[in-house]
Amino acid sequence: MADAPTIVWFRQDLRVSDHPALTAASKRDGAVVPVYILCDEPEGDWSIGGASRWWLHHSLVALSRKLEGLGSRLILRRGAAVDVLQALAKETGAARLHWTRGYAADAGKIDTAVKEAMDAADVTCKRFAGRLLFEPEEIKTGGGTPYKVFTPFWRACRGEISDVTPLGTPDELTAPKDWPESDALDDWGLLPHSPDWSDGFAPLWTPGEEGAQQKLKSFLDGPVSSYDTDRDRPDKEGTSRLSPHLHFGEISPRQVWVATQHTNAADGGDGDKFLAEIGWREFSHHLLFHWPTLPDEPFRPEFSAFPWAENKKALRAWQRGQTGYPIVDAGMRQLWQTGWMHNRVRMIVASFLIKHLLIHWREGEAWFWDTLVDADLASNAAGWQWVAGSGADASPYFRIFNPISQGQKFDPNGDYVREFVPELAGLPKSVIHEPWTADGATLAQAGVTLGETYPKPIVDHGEARKRALAGYDVVKEAHG
Repeated sequence: MADAPTIVWFRQDLRVSDHPALTAASKRDGAVVPVYILCDEPEGDWSIGGASRWWLHHSLVALSRKLEGLGSRLILRRGAAVDVLQALAKETGAARLHWTRGYAADAGKIDTAVKEAMDAADVTCKRFAGRLLFEPEEIKTGGGTPYKVFTPFWRACRGEISDVTPLGTPDELTAPKDWPESDALDDWGLLPHSPDWSDGFAPLWTPGEEGAQQKLKSFLDGPVSSYDTDRDRPDKEGTSRLSPHLHFGEISPRQVWVATQHTNAADGGDGDKFLAEIGWREFSHHLLFHWPTLPDEPFRPEFSAFPWAENKKALRAWQRGQTGYPIVDAGMRQLWQTGWMHNRVRMIVASFLIKHLLIHWREGEAWFWDTLVDADLASNAAGWQWVAGSGADASPYFRIFNPISQGQKFDPNGDYVREFVPELAGLPKSVIHEPWTADGATLAQAGVTLGETYPKPIVDHGEARKRALAGYDVVKEAHG
């Protein structure tokens, strides 16, 4: 029926602008029924983490308001996607279902099951792109295979970029005569309680489409001009912090791309390095699509032979930011307090867990998944495997970050450490990244007692490096 409703199933596309599925539905005759489903079908074993649940709650509030401004509303349902959508189609008499594609293996399986069920119910399905600049099947090597190295992948992408003009926002959405029932968002229990560990999130983050656009504008108005140098400095506001907004689809990569290019054209700035980070996001999803076991198994199978250690005490010290290495501890505490960590520091703390403590990268991946507001299955898995040396286009296995020199280079005055490890705030910059080298008078003046107010290093860097390299020798010997 031409005037029958269209269901628009929102997933990780929580916006109303540059939304192909929503725009197409708005142009048809008949009502539009927006729905978000809290799926009981996680991506493999990766049920949504705690910090992401906090973000999702507030993002859904923001999306509801956006839809209300278009004369519509957001229906909330919980359960298996197939069951929910079948029931909703029957309740509304819908003739069509639109949704945005996901790229993990389980997302594809869910898409297939939904289409089969809707076909059986005589509901026309259309799946749209919109989360990436390029669909994973579009970019291939000259031999027709997926890329495993970032630089040629991104070069191929840049060569294919033509019209990336974002869509606008629909003027209005036709409401159904009778709205179907909706769950109450508060009943989903997405927000933490007893205790509420998210106190530090709200002052820093504004989930939702407006928050995403403002974050992009603030970045392009300032930090992008020095992004190439300042992006590695956790003591500066040198990055965009768009990652959670991109993950939840509150802003599209096309919108980011076009706005950055306009800024470059207007002031002669160079945002290419920033756009290359968008490229790494594309590459991560490319890898996840073509190698769906990426979150769970080493991309390079020979790394299965690495002799990982079981050390729950050390893992806990790392998680709590109590390793005795200030730059590592600052990063882990920033993560817990804010739901986010600077990218340079992510590499430092990941290297420390893997190569200093010899703890499996999957432990770090799982901790980040639960504590990051931007926890993304593709980027998280690709990043951890990159540091471990087991991933695609990975860091060389023998590259072992020295947490002392990394702190001295990228937090030269110790400001980042002072912010997140306040018990060391009184130390001079000459020793703040290695407080165990300070003399007794300096420690006493700063109010620092090693082993009491701040821990002594849980491992020696030099000895840890030797153990890590010996572990990688095992991999080489096992696989030639």
